[in-house]
Amino acid sequence: MAYYVDGFVIPVKKSKLAAYKKMARLGLKMWKKYGIVDYKECILDDPKMGHGIIFPKLARAKAGETVVFSFITYKSKAHRNQVNAKVMKDPAMANFDPTKGMPFDMKRMTMGGFKVMVSK
Repeated sequence: MAYYVDGFVIPVKKSKLAAYKKMARLGLKMWKKYGIVDYKECILDDPKMGHGIIFPKLARAKAGETVVFSFITYKSKAHRNQVNAKVMKDPAMANFDPTKGMPFDMKRMTMGGFKVMVSK
């Protein structure tokens, strides 16, 4: 199967990690409802692995922030588009305003859709 992945790198204030985790759990519930393959929200644990640009620098993390790396796996890009359309039309999203109440600065989030080249 040719999977498709949406990936995100997000600097988050450490003081807002509990709020982020709550939001992430709701995200998991919502995307799972519409048939995603996998959903992961990961908190930076080892930023100095020895090679390349470290995630805090890549994400332009400031003092008191950490980095969240997250991804959602779909069956295909078409499946991603279908799932995201359903999520946005779900009644639970009716009052969702991404400019208010987010536990991170949306302008600093990095994201993209990725074709899977190698998989087990």
